[in-house]
Amino acid sequence: MPEDPHTFHFVADKGDARRRLDHILVRRVTDISRFSRTTAQQWVDSGAVCVDGIVVTRPAARLREGAAVEVTFPPTAIRRMRPAAEDHELTVVYEDEALLIVDKMAGVVVHPSYKQLSGTLLNAILWRVRGRDGVQPGIVTRLDKDTSGLVIVALTPQVHATIQQDASTGAVQKRYLAIVDGVPQPGSGRITQPIGRDPDDRRRMTATGTGIHSETLYQVLSTHAAGAAQIAVVACTLVTGRTHQIRVHLSASGWPVTGDRVYGQAHPLIARHALHAWRVTLPHPLTRQPLSFESAMPQDMLALLARHSTMPATGDAHHTEGT
Repeated sequence: MPEDPHTFHFVADKGDARRRLDHILVRRVTDISRFSRTTAQQWVDSGAVCVDGIVVTRPAARLREGAAVEVTFPPTAIRRMRPAAEDHELTVVYEDEALLIVDKMAGVVVHPSYKQLSGTLLNAILWRVRGRDGVQPGIVTRLDKDTSGLVIVALTPQVHATIQQDASTGAVQKRYLAIVDGVPQPGSGRITQPIGRDPDDRRRMTATGTGIHSETLYQVLSTHAAGAAQIAVVACTLVTGRTHQIRVHLSASGWPVTGDRVYGQAHPLIARHALHAWRVTLPHPLTRQPLSFESAMPQDMLALLARHSTMPATGDAHHTEGT
């Protein structure tokens, strides 16, 4: 969260480019100030929002992908309490003056919300960087509470904006390992179903023709069986980054993530959905040197596979860079 109490900056991503400005503000600024769409419209009307350095006063204005947005908070805006630094376990894969790469355990909430202000990954990160001048950590790649794996953390707003810009051009790649019920056919492919909010349950997403363009690449790495039941290990690459995208796409294709109580069904051998943020690659935001990080499959997913017999392999996780 920015130290400056008056402004907030972000770079429009692919999802923003298809939305009204007031909708984007509600999506983006809610982490800092809880407010309604009506309030967002009033902020735009009052000239509180600049896009690429130009004041925009139309709430229905559409943004281009990569646009730099600055929001000046009115004096009446009620800001959320800044999260506190808390000494919790934190597995750091990489760290320098610009960014952290953290390996998150399943069950850890990434970012504080009005329901949970402490015990989150960000609280632990704030403890890690306490006392470092000019550091304002911002989580770039959020994961669901029960998704494990790698998280990119920018240590300044400028670095955050650079990584977001790189992501909008496809320079940041995020790959996941999922264990799914069934065996995907064909063994590799591209899922392009649009995703939107479930009209019957706003906490869920759904594949719908009226949703936002969403794209996931997948490849089956191995298949396993326990009696008549079959599961598969699937590598997924996010082309877009919608909420619950991999879980929704795999479920809509007939291969829900094993243990996914929201988009599939619970499984007796694993207490969460079997999804792991396995690998990230990105150019360093300052030096522009390529970086690549990998997190091994966690024990609960390995234990699930161990209870199944391995069938003829369809690929190897270390030979799928072109997926």
